[in-house]
Amino acid sequence: MRRHASVQTAFLPVEAIRDDLLRLTDAEYRVILEVGSVNLVLQGEVEQEATLAGFASFLNGLNFPIQILARALPVDVASYVGAIENRALQLPAHLADLARDHASYLRRLARSRTLLERRFYVVVPAGGDVSSVNWWPFRHRPAARADEADARQQLTFRCDEVARQLGRSGLSARRLTSRELAELLYTCWCAELARLQRLRNNLAEYDALVVRADRSYLAPSRRFGCLS
Repeated sequence: MRRHASVQTAFLPVEAIRDDLLRLTDAEYRVILEVGSVNLVLQGEVEQEATLAGFASFLNGLNFPIQILARALPVDVASYVGAIENRALQLPAHLADLARDHASYLRRLARSRTLLERRFYVVVPAGGDVSSVNWWPFRHRPAARADEADARQQLTFRCDEVARQLGRSGLSARRLTSRELAELLYTCWCAELARLQRLRNNLAEYDALVVRADRSYLAPSRRFGCLS
């Protein structure tokens, strides 16, 4: 009997998340870097040219495919405002008044418009080359397969190289942890549900057995005697 893949597996081919590494179907591996941003508007003309030239140099120097993911997410204003008000309790009177005024301004602003924050990610694959890429969802045409140890070593080198090159443009980059990888996939796949239901701290709980059988029930002959 042929076993059909689930809807999630069909559109999001992730088999496992382990030690900050994504293992996809067909023995493919990925890591994801979260990249900071710079405000070009606040930079002078010379700084803007240097930033853009550094980023162009990064793209032209790549010898493996990457995927750039940009997300616009609603800001959790309530938590941010709450943190400001709690901080105001520890400030001198004149600074506390400014903090509370800022919190009130943010509340009024949130009632009139949706506040968004932008986050940027770079998906780095193991193996592959620029000529064999099919961007979404993190796939490329079949190539020589590498085992997990080799893939992990290669991805560590590539992450260091990407972070170093982006640093020349003033962009910070850090590798997502296993939990952050799960949260990113979760919020991309189930955006509305992710706002209401958080992931558990221990990801291993999702693939652990819910019910375990008592070993004594696995050997009935020992309890009731052998049946002829």
